[in-house]
Amino acid sequence: MNPKSIQSATRFSLSALAIGVLAACGGGGGSGDSIGVADGGIRGTGSSVGPVSGFGSVFVNGVRFETDGNVTSDDGITIEDELSEGMILRIEGEWREDDQGTADEVEYDDTLRGVIDDVSLGTSSTDELVELTVLAQTVVVTRRTVIEGMTFDQLLQGNGEETSIRVSAWRQVDGKFRASYLGVIADTAEDVELEGAIDQNSIEDGRFTINGVEINYDAAVDFEGGLSPDDLQEGVFFEVEGDFSSGVLLARQIDRDDFRRYQQGSSEGDIEFTGTIQQPFVSSGGGNQIGEFSASGLTVQVSDETEFEDGLTPSDLTEGILVQVEGQFDSAGNVVAEEIELREANAEVEGVITDGSINLMTRSFEVGGVEIRVTPLTIISDDENDDDDPRITLGDLFDGDELEIEGIERIERSNNENVFLEALRIEREEEDDNEGDGDESDGFELKGKVRDIDFNSITVLGVRMFAESNAFEDNDRSKIEELFNPLTDEFPIVEVDYEPANVGPYPYRATDIELTEDDENDDD
Repeated sequence: MNPKSIQSATRFSLSALAIGVLAACGGGGGSGDSIGVADGGIRGTGSSVGPVSGFGSVFVNGVRFETDGNVTSDDGITIEDELSEGMILRIEGEWREDDQGTADEVEYDDTLRGVIDDVSLGTSSTDELVELTVLAQTVVVTRRTVIEGMTFDQLLQGNGEETSIRVSAWRQVDGKFRASYLGVIADTAEDVELEGAIDQNSIEDGRFTINGVEINYDAAVDFEGGLSPDDLQEGVFFEVEGDFSSGVLLARQIDRDDFRRYQQGSSEGDIEFTGTIQQPFVSSGGGNQIGEFSASGLTVQVSDETEFEDGLTPSDLTEGILVQVEGQFDSAGNVVAEEIELREANAEVEGVITDGSINLMTRSFEVGGVEIRVTPLTIISDDENDDDDPRITLGDLFDGDELEIEGIERIERSNNENVFLEALRIEREEEDDNEGDGDESDGFELKGKVRDIDFNSITVLGVRMFAESNAFEDNDRSKIEELFNPLTDEFPIVEVDYEPANVGPYPYRATDIELTEDDENDDD
């Protein structure tokens, strides 16, 4: 694999999902002509919490919400035009089965705001993750993160220190923050926002610490949501905004942490949200309830009536996984789930758009023989980070554009088992990176499940390509053949470099084929 290979791209380890049942997170930013995804799920009135995936007005959790253009926030964002894809919003309103809705209120709040103190590669045993330190908190950044003002590759190179940023993120079970959005902002060394748990033995009159950061407050501080100094407790997460100087944060405002955006509001009890699992699924008995798990501070109850998408099962609901849940609050404040989907990627492709393949009616196109479909959950961004016009849609993509795409591999049963990639994130590369100026001979890279393999070919992500023995890394051909078993739904995941080539019936030739590390570990 070359230095820009998919293997070196950032992604989260999902070894707990060995069956490969993963789903997309992202949206087709657009003007309301997007196709729907999955089933309609419940529709109702209440709260929808999730990352922005498009505009016109605002797409959240696959629903296009009509807004009045105003945003409730104390972080300097007051109108919809100041929002960006990836920012996690809470919307109060109503939504319908046609994936259209009306927002009564749109709320945004930074998770963290401050200066990057350190940039390092992640410590996962199987993945490269860029980790940033901001106000002593660790922010995990991946290619799934929407980044404005810099690029992910710049972060990989260790750049970014002393840069002021705002972050919208999910808190992971390990206390780190998984960034959905990261944006460079004007110098914010003094105007910061910190979220974290209060350290042990640190609470004094007018003082406490979070991860060693000293926080002072006086009578002028604004305790939000009815909080008071008596509510400050060790190990409990809070959000603090204020002025940071000489290593001390003088608080202007203290509030509960971001999990508050998932709590039931004053409206009806319906909720749809995207969040990380904090405690895995645990079975239980009694009636039709089969168990529960916790996500983003909510207890989610699963019953025999809960609909699971994409072959997902309760046992797949493990710590750290990003899920989308639709359900209703009960009288105890728990969410009774009606539909659960995973919001993780299991497939990728990198290369240029095939000439003439863009179809705005079906919202699809092709890259390296892989059919790409865009949904209301697909986030599309431009690596050039044009601050004057950062928003792009499917209509802004053209033949020959070089893209990096992550999504979920799906099979269209009604169309002769057609395999396609439902895009969760599409990033257009800078023109300077397009060395071939749209020439497909530069080759492609993909990651996906092996759907077929024989003595001279391999099929991955719907692309059947010529595969000589020397294209396989080490002894991977025999390992792949050993793992491959369609009768038991065992499809090993591989990473492939390939190029256009007319070799008999094969339109492409694989130049490098490698098992993913997870499958290699499973084989050991």
